[in-house]
Amino acid sequence: MLDTSFTRPEGDIGNPATFPFPVAYEIVENATIERVVKTGDPTLINPFVNAAKRLQQRGVKAITTSCGFLALFQKEIQRELAVPFYSSSLIQIHMASAITGGTVGVITAQKSSLTYKHLQGVNAHNTPIVIAGMDEMPTFRDAIIEETKPLNMDAIALEMKQVTRTLIENHPHITAIVLECTNMPPYRDALRDVTELPIFDVNSLTTYIRDSLR
Repeated sequence: MLDTSFTRPEGDIGNPATFPFPVAYEIVENATIERVVKTGDPTLINPFVNAAKRLQQRGVKAITTSCGFLALFQKEIQRELAVPFYSSSLIQIHMASAITGGTVGVITAQKSSLTYKHLQGVNAHNTPIVIAGMDEMPTFRDAIIEETKPLNMDAIALEMKQVTRTLIENHPHITAIVLECTNMPPYRDALRDVTELPIFDVNSLTTYIRDSLR
């Protein structure tokens, strides 16, 4: 888990009520939005590895993170662990394209920070995608990226629908949507008001991986 202070409602990966099976958490001290999303600070790799190893020692069978931008360090963290590790919902990009036969629309918390290296980290760099960000959505930005205002779920749902609608209008050829941000799944049902495309997020990935384990 990133070291954040905003509210995590049910549906957010940071809320244990999101999942119908047991989950455990480790907060990585000083792993801030600034360092993970905005700068991709590589000195955070070891702290994340150490936190993941503590989870291993507690008997956890698979490990993920609370920020899709950690795709940048997927390979570095995974090779240090003895259990499955998936850093980001972005790992689903290639699968989403393969099973729908087309271009994937990626909705990210901050388009300006999502780079080719992030896609390389999860082997999604050769898959056809288009990216839309929440950069210009003030309610989402202030609550989740800047952590300066309280979370307003109704307003964020409207912003998410606006970004999704614009993405589809600008790129009508997309065949699936991947939500990068782990704070977006609470709004997935709201997105059904504007699209019938398959929507993949970190919660669907977590359930999928959990079901693969004994």
